[in-house]
Amino acid sequence: MAKINGASLFPILPPSPVGIARMAAQAKHADDGHQIEFKTLEVRSILNKSVSKRQLSLAYSINPYRGCEFGCKYCYARYTHEFMAPKTAAETSPAVATNAMDLRDPLAFERMIFLKQNAAWLLEQELKKIDPADEVALGTATDPYQPIERRARITRSLLEVFARKEGYRLGIVTKSRLIERDIDLLVEVARRNTLVVHVTITTPDAALARLLEPRAPRPDLRFQAVKRLREAGIVAGVFGSPLLPGITDNQEALDNMARRSAAVGASFFAAHPLFLKPCSRPTYLSFVREHFPALQADYAKRFATADFAGREYRERLAKMVDGACRRYGLGKRSSDALLTRDEEGGGRRPVQSSRTTSRQQRLFA
Repeated sequence: MAKINGASLFPILPPSPVGIARMAAQAKHADDGHQIEFKTLEVRSILNKSVSKRQLSLAYSINPYRGCEFGCKYCYARYTHEFMAPKTAAETSPAVATNAMDLRDPLAFERMIFLKQNAAWLLEQELKKIDPADEVALGTATDPYQPIERRARITRSLLEVFARKEGYRLGIVTKSRLIERDIDLLVEVARRNTLVVHVTITTPDAALARLLEPRAPRPDLRFQAVKRLREAGIVAGVFGSPLLPGITDNQEALDNMARRSAAVGASFFAAHPLFLKPCSRPTYLSFVREHFPALQADYAKRFATADFAGREYRERLAKMVDGACRRYGLGKRSSDALLTRDEEGGGRRPVQSSRTTSRQQRLFA
């Protein structure tokens, strides 16, 4: 190999990151928050085909952001940032070294948030290629209404696309009262499509919620958001997941949640057991160790060999949730709470405004 002053003319360059890791390496600074950095992410697609070990029957998911500011201790999506880190040290150039280190840290999920660019344009193109009967869930891994949405307005741009469509099935999952900002668009979406909103409220206890979900809105504000959505004629209910062993998985707690849900006119109430992926165990078990030390042995046993709750425990909790729904006249979700369908058709029919479509009226009939 030719050399000039001892240096090779054709040095062997380290391999460059590929795929989502390359996109993350090329991401540009967009904004800053308290202990948070926001970056742009030039994605090629916004509509993702859903593949889940939980066998969810939704077909597609949309997450306008990668990473989430709320910092929930039990979050199962923390591992997704690892996909954006270079696979080997050789792929890590000085320009992306800091990113690589941060992205492998579970805390990076809540401290480095990526904003997906051109989301509305991508959605417009991709909706043309799917069957409108397939269900689409907005907010499966990151909250579509986390605080940066106030400025970035990516979620609102996606709703503007759906508001121009007809015959699609959209489910939204959020912990944020910011969804109230988009009630005008949600009404338009629901006019010609099937729309169901799920507001996650893990506990009505504000002090416990602050420990579990440190940067999410207070529970009372989330209940108020459900009330506002229902008053606008939108099918909206409370998603009380995850049910935390020894903390919120008892009948008294479930009845309390169902009673409060009924008080704000919720269309339904649903709740499912906690599951802990390896990426979420350190943060959640640290929370248990600090605030519920007496439960450490129980959690170690429960999650020693599996991420998900056992069948007997799941069935017992399902019966408890069903009982709470019956006692307070709430509709229930017969499958996972991201769906727009109610397979069993149980529970009360929610009060509907004149603007609510006949399709929505049949959802919980």
